[in-house]
Amino acid sequence: MCGIALIRLRKPLEHYVERYGSYKYGLKKLYLLMQKQNNRGQDGAGVVNVKLDVPPGKRYISRYRSVSKHPIEDIFGRIDGKIKSGEEELGDVPFALEDLKSEVAFTGEVMLGHLRYGTHGGFGLENVHPFLRQSNWKSRTLTLAGNFNLTNVDELFDKLVDLGQHPKDKVDTVLVLEKIGHFLDEENRRFYAEWDGKISNWEIHEKIENELDLQRTLQRASKYFDGGYAIAGITGYGASFVMRDPNGIRPAYYYANEEIVVAASEKSAIKTAFGIEYKEIQEVPPGYSLIIEKDGSYKLGQIVEPRPKLSCSFERIYFSRASDPLIYEERKQLGNLLSPKILEAIDYDLDNTVFSYIPNTSETAFLGMIKGIEDYLVENRRQQILENPSAEQLQRIYATRPRVEKLVIKDVKLRTFITDDDHRDELVSHVYDTTYEVIKKGLDTLVVIDDSIVRGTTLEKSILRMLDRLEPKKIIIVSSAPQIRFPDCYGIDMSKMKDFIAFRAVKSLLDKTGRENLLDEVFEKCRIALDEGRAGEHNYVKELYEPYEYTAISNEIARIITSDYVRADVEVIYQTVDNLHKACPNHHGDWYFTGDYPTPGGNIVVNQAFVNFCQGIAQRAY
Repeated sequence: MCGIALIRLRKPLEHYVERYGSYKYGLKKLYLLMQKQNNRGQDGAGVVNVKLDVPPGKRYISRYRSVSKHPIEDIFGRIDGKIKSGEEELGDVPFALEDLKSEVAFTGEVMLGHLRYGTHGGFGLENVHPFLRQSNWKSRTLTLAGNFNLTNVDELFDKLVDLGQHPKDKVDTVLVLEKIGHFLDEENRRFYAEWDGKISNWEIHEKIENELDLQRTLQRASKYFDGGYAIAGITGYGASFVMRDPNGIRPAYYYANEEIVVAASEKSAIKTAFGIEYKEIQEVPPGYSLIIEKDGSYKLGQIVEPRPKLSCSFERIYFSRASDPLIYEERKQLGNLLSPKILEAIDYDLDNTVFSYIPNTSETAFLGMIKGIEDYLVENRRQQILENPSAEQLQRIYATRPRVEKLVIKDVKLRTFITDDDHRDELVSHVYDTTYEVIKKGLDTLVVIDDSIVRGTTLEKSILRMLDRLEPKKIIIVSSAPQIRFPDCYGIDMSKMKDFIAFRAVKSLLDKTGRENLLDEVFEKCRIALDEGRAGEHNYVKELYEPYEYTAISNEIARIITSDYVRADVEVIYQTVDNLHKACPNHHGDWYFTGDYPTPGGNIVVNQAFVNFCQGIAQRAY
């Protein structure tokens, strides 16, 4: 769920000095784009800047990456320092902007920023984008950053080896970089084969920069990609692109005017940075790439055949900023659609129920939930008033309203569901605190909404114990997302079956109801399909969930997360998949809830993940 930000200045630096009073216009906008997408990654950040038409002997690519506590501030502080020191070297006498661009780092026209959301692998600087493939030929140099996971890393690795390459690592970032780089080399060789001996090498080089078919390059490079991706890149000569997977799993948006072309992972970031209307921001279509040539012209070009659009719904539930008006309304609707089930669970007893939320991303769903409760009250009041109540009864009718309190306080900005396994339990017990003396002990029911329940660790180890100290009669945990039952291999990288509280619950139910043999049966189906190379055809793990009603699994989850230390009754209410689709009608990517994967690689991953679980292999399945 990383974030990308690409800016291409379409005018000479003089234009931005005259209009905006600064040649740092692009860098300032890039800083804003990255800050407004900081929700997409706090594990590292990187910025690369490419200059156009720099003479030989002068550096044309500048790159900083950081894994500091505040990586964006660290990077742009270093960039600003680099520019200031360069200005000093040029002297006090006003210098020409051509000299500035030639001599000072990060003063180029094309810039790419990345925010890393680390879910797998190391957290060191070498894992931070943008990645750089260097060459003495600008037209073969490539820098790359993305928000993606590919499921077929082994296949891509083998294809590169067959081409004669020696990739330095078997990770999707390196393989994508080398795959695109290989076909960039191929395009270069094609030009030299056609023009060698007819014109000078410099003229061939200029011809490549002005005529190289970047769309064709990306088409050939991405032919075997299986996964979700929004990948941005810049060539050494200044052409750039943002390409998107054929199902539109990962998000990518762009905006262009006569001064700039900009692309990012979120619409709200572009709107805030440039002060434009939402309708001016376009979506990069699934299977297409936004291609910006060296001369600043741009187009949308098809890279792979588009497939049914299955944009990730978890983006809407949790990751993307709710400042986007559509996301805001969708999250409110997610909460609203849960209100009938909540009212039923509390037996419509609003006098003895306190509503709250687990900060901070669930706040918008909480507002929607409260609106649903209030809508019920409006209709209930209307019906009671029609019965001609007494003055005393009428006063009570109008006095009834939802009791809303902030019960859960997050002391540390920490994403516990991706913390490494060895430290998660210790961590979650210290992340949250609560507000005391606001409920009626032994009488009140607490309803607390969260955006999702993945592992249940935070609930089990911290929140339920903490809320139970308030001595309520009952605690109802509400998830605005459905039950996460299957791995996500396209972005969030939730890849191990044992990590899902829903899987733990269904396994427990299988044991309780004497159906343990189903685990063995599914294991054999998965193993045989993997051995025979047809695991991409079907998700066999879905069969484990089929014997049980949705609420039965929710009830078993409630039992699992309720430790012996918790005295209150505990109930868990999950969003349904049908309601998810109602709330997010344009984002039907729901494979982690339903097991319906949009690519064969997804089915391979889930089948392999279950085999790994059964064999006690503690590693991700791709």
